[in-house]
Amino acid sequence: MPRLKILFVVSECVPFSKTGGLADVAGALPLALAEAGHDVRVVMPAYRVAKRYLARQIAAAEQQLEGSGPVSAPAVAAAAAGTPAIAAADAALAEAAPTHVASPDAAPSLMAAQGGDGAPPAERFMPHRLPDALGVPVGGGEAWTGIWETRLEPGTPGAPAPRVYLIEHDVLYDRDGIYGDAHGEFGDNLIRYALLSRGALQLCHALGFWPDIVHVHDWQSALVPLYINVLEHRSPLARAATVLTIHNLGYQGWFNKAQLPITGLGWDQFHRFCLEAYDSINLLKAGIYNATIVSTVSPRYAQEIQTWEGGEGLDGVLRDRGSDVVGILNGIDDSIWNPATDPHIAATYSAEDLSGKRLCKAALQREMGLEERPDVPLLGLISRLATQKGIDILAGALDHILSLDVQFVILGSGERWAEDLFSRISGSSDRFRVYVGMNEGLAHRIEAGADLFLMPSRYEPCGLNQLYSQRYGTLPVVRAVGGLDDTVENNVTGFKFEEMSSMALGNTVAWAVHLYRADPAYFRTMQLRAMKKNFGWSHQARQYEALYRLAISRRTGRQI
Repeated sequence: MPRLKILFVVSECVPFSKTGGLADVAGALPLALAEAGHDVRVVMPAYRVAKRYLARQIAAAEQQLEGSGPVSAPAVAAAAAGTPAIAAADAALAEAAPTHVASPDAAPSLMAAQGGDGAPPAERFMPHRLPDALGVPVGGGEAWTGIWETRLEPGTPGAPAPRVYLIEHDVLYDRDGIYGDAHGEFGDNLIRYALLSRGALQLCHALGFWPDIVHVHDWQSALVPLYINVLEHRSPLARAATVLTIHNLGYQGWFNKAQLPITGLGWDQFHRFCLEAYDSINLLKAGIYNATIVSTVSPRYAQEIQTWEGGEGLDGVLRDRGSDVVGILNGIDDSIWNPATDPHIAATYSAEDLSGKRLCKAALQREMGLEERPDVPLLGLISRLATQKGIDILAGALDHILSLDVQFVILGSGERWAEDLFSRISGSSDRFRVYVGMNEGLAHRIEAGADLFLMPSRYEPCGLNQLYSQRYGTLPVVRAVGGLDDTVENNVTGFKFEEMSSMALGNTVAWAVHLYRADPAYFRTMQLRAMKKNFGWSHQARQYEALYRLAISRRTGRQI
């Protein structure tokens, strides 16, 4: 089959920036598609944290050149200052909206780790700024932006490396936080992501890159399908099919209708089959109606969001799209999450030899100040401490769980009551420990050292930790929703419960603990089954490729 030209338009992407699972997908799926032979490009904003990563890329690349020295982090930011057109646009854009506004779309943890702080690998791509500024019609005028070009860095040396273009506009993107900060969600987010969406299409014109498929993600780039349908119908972009992936329907991009002129669209697009919802702007709704195909991050979640209970007010819109709504599971980077090679854990191991997992358990017990007991079931949980993640029913079940003679380690941060409660118990119990915050190395060590991993979510579009857990032979205990239900087989590779209650969670943990003690041979069989499952991105990439070809066929009538 002919290779495809694929454009990703995303609001975050590992390793440049991250607040959640979208960034992991945006960093991994393009690499898998490029490995399959496709021409893949990624467009995203040049946030402050992303420019810091670019600076480290430049420094590492220059150090490989004979006689060159490192580049300091401010060098990247300083480069944009020399563009008069950008400076001229700043004053007008600064008045586009107030700095902060309360919003139901605020990120769950606006001050969570923003990514971009990893060390670039030794194999370098030299980021560079394109010579010409890019004009983007937005907000009733034209915003002038800089464009940085770099590459996504494959885990395998010599593998294809998709191009990444970062749209630079310091007034809109050079700030702490991605969607908001400690004061709330940024009040100018509409213009920030209208600029991303329109800018990605303007960049295609500037580069002469005409994609077969444009893959957009969540509300932040949901304007792209609408822009293609309305503003690009006479350009080569009119032939591009679009796929909108919904990572979390709870965040929809709500804005006051008075801000519609910011988008550059007319009032003829403000109607119930496009941007209008309850007399406000809803960007995700417009994307759902205008995308060629809508996807979600698990088959079960694709069904749930078409129900009144799970549709977040858009279930009718999604039902209108019918068979155009599909679910494809996320994958994991199995070069990073691999117990056979993981540098973060005390001992490596595999399905062929599990002896290293016992050493990882002992090391985790020592690290967390727990008694070193190989016979006791060790439970783990890594999560945002929020009611969406079922932390409230965990709190209600905790006395029952700890009475089972188990040990329990939690890693995460979130709602203050949960942090305080778990911290108090951690200080008084010899079987329970909590680390408030995030620690990547400890996350790997919990996955490797625990016997069971808890995920009692109210809803979970896909989930990743249950995939990591199975990869590490740590059997997940999950509520049967969304991607958790799709990826865990009850009493085969993990344990599932249906009712959202402390009793259901406690009883399911009790069953798992009983099996651990009463039938260790079967428990080990479950571990081996789980470890042999393939959650790598190559399989998911093939599913997306098939989806792209279907979308192209629906858009153009071409079979490619």
